Amino acid sequence: MNVADKLVAMVLALAAFAVVIGLILFVVSLLERRGARRVAWFFVGPTVLLLIVGLLYPAGRTVVRSLFDAAGSSFIGIANYTAIFSSPDQLVVLRNTVLWVLVTPFVATLVGLLYAIWVNGARGESAAKALIFLPMAISFVGASIIWKFVYEYRFYDPDVRVNPEQIGLLNQVLVWLGMQPQQFLLNQPWNNLFLIVVMIWIQAGFAMTILSAAIKAIPAEITEAARLDGVSASQLFRFVTVPAIRPTLVVVLTTIAIGCLKVFDIVRTMTGGLYGTSVVANEFYTQSFTAGNQGLGAALAVLLFVLVIPIIVYNVRQLRQAEAR
Repeated sequence: MNVADKLVAMVLALAAFAVVIGLILFVVSLLERRGARRVAWFFVGPTVLLLIVGLLYPAGRTVVRSLFDAAGSSFIGIANYTAIFSSPDQLVVLRNTVLWVLVTPFVATLVGLLYAIWVNGARGESAAKALIFLPMAISFVGASIIWKFVYEYRFYDPDVRVNPEQIGLLNQVLVWLGMQPQQFLLNQPWNNLFLIVVMIWIQAGFAMTILSAAIKAIPAEITEAARLDGVSASQLFRFVTVPAIRPTLVVVLTTIAIGCLKVFDIVRTMTGGLYGTSVVANEFYTQSFTAGNQGLGAALAVLLFVLVIPIIVYNVRQLRQAEAR
């Protein structure tokens, strides 16, 4: 295709776009004469249709598939769900998922909150915030590769005079301190905590950004009145700052918790779910596309959906209570 053909194709594409937009505006103008409700349905209707086709129908199919065997040919009822809560391997998966949800949101939020308070009003505040927010600009896979190099291990024998140089930053630090390097991603159950560190590193910047905005929104009169009453810094944090930003804390905690329930990239990239590190999202992928057990994979997907619902409901309820105040 030469330059002239490309220009013609571009002009035709722009003309087609203009025709479609014009047609939409023409239909809207006709519907406006019959009432605003018809105009609303003209825009909402396609969205509802896409939700039914792209969300509700696949969800229903997944629930149905979870009631069948691995090949999807024989109905077995809730046997797949029973396997999730009885199989030793699946119990490890559930344990790891619970560990992610309990540890990551609270630690990441605490780090972000303390950092936001520490740099609030300080010189170079913008640069300090940008520094901790940078990991948010990296994909989960990219962050996992970075930390995989940090945890990298090379064979080490204390009885050998010359050992290969450790290229992993953490293990090299251990060697400098006179300690033996460790296989951080293989040693159970601590390897799960080292994977969680990656998620905390990414999410701390998110927590800091949201909480910093909430802290700056606290009226200055409240903090000044507290200081005039002789409140210490710790009391100011406990009795003024935290209650004032409580709705924001709930949003941050629940958002990170939902992300932890769905975590897949970090586990898949760093360990592949091996060495006792698999979580529900990774196990769903493994059972569905590697082990060929689509029934169990569908059951895990349904379980993941069910686990997310209470967190979302709680989040929405807290937001409504905050708006009602």
